[in-house]
Amino acid sequence: MFDERYGPDVLSPAFPGAQRGRRPTSLPTPAEPGLVVEEVETGWVGAVVRVEKSGGMHVVVLEDRRGRTRTFPLGPGFWVEGKPVVLTAPVLNRAPARPTRTASGSVAVHGARARVARGSRIWVEGKHDAELVEKVWGDDLRVEGVVVEMLDGVDHLAERLAEFAPDAERRVGVLVDHLVPGSKEQRLTDEALRGVPAGTVLVLGHPYVDVWQAVRAERLGLDRWPVIDRGTEWKLGILRSLGWPADTQADVARGWQRILSAVRDFRDLDPALLGRVEELIDFVTAS
Repeated sequence: MFDERYGPDVLSPAFPGAQRGRRPTSLPTPAEPGLVVEEVETGWVGAVVRVEKSGGMHVVVLEDRRGRTRTFPLGPGFWVEGKPVVLTAPVLNRAPARPTRTASGSVAVHGARARVARGSRIWVEGKHDAELVEKVWGDDLRVEGVVVEMLDGVDHLAERLAEFAPDAERRVGVLVDHLVPGSKEQRLTDEALRGVPAGTVLVLGHPYVDVWQAVRAERLGLDRWPVIDRGTEWKLGILRSLGWPADTQADVARGWQRILSAVRDFRDLDPALLGRVEELIDFVTAS
């Protein structure tokens, strides 16, 4: 008589010891930095430092607790937490990293809604000034709730200030082109500020004939901006010096867009403009 305590089918998965002879399955595991693994053949234990390509094959670099490193071929022959694995190259995140800085160099604030517009304003002379300020400081201005408006020339400053009636809660920061001692712009600015409550308006300027010059010349492949003879319309003179079309207002607009497209962030602008705009933002956002 036979002992049937194991049952009739010794090949059944339920048969005691049936699993002992099977080799454990190696699981594919990405070699992420910091993952601690053991190389079976040598017994080397270390954390993954990196995966790289060497001699036409992928290898993994492991660092032990003493800071020593060894390199092994990527693939089978490793254990993680006592289980066999096949190390694979980590999956790279193809999504572009979100910028940590705005074009102005400020810390980027992701996911924040634009703040409700303040009563205070920043005024610039024209469309090109406004577009340049928007490109470099636009993110900052939306976070702060600051609106940039066009003056269409400093000639209108006195009239606009009279209409706006600035006060301590509704300040105005003004950016003026070619604001140098003795200039027409300086005279118009001085006249406009007469009678305005103290501390409610700040007018700052840069020394350039036009805001175009605030873009670093090397961004256009130049050593310096060309000098245009008096009597020649400055922007047309610049376009001709650059060898660009300069017959119509549309040519001027296209020329400016080429210049603006060369601006990536604050590093492509001259410091004389950077400081002025930052000071104006600080002025209109001061509590």
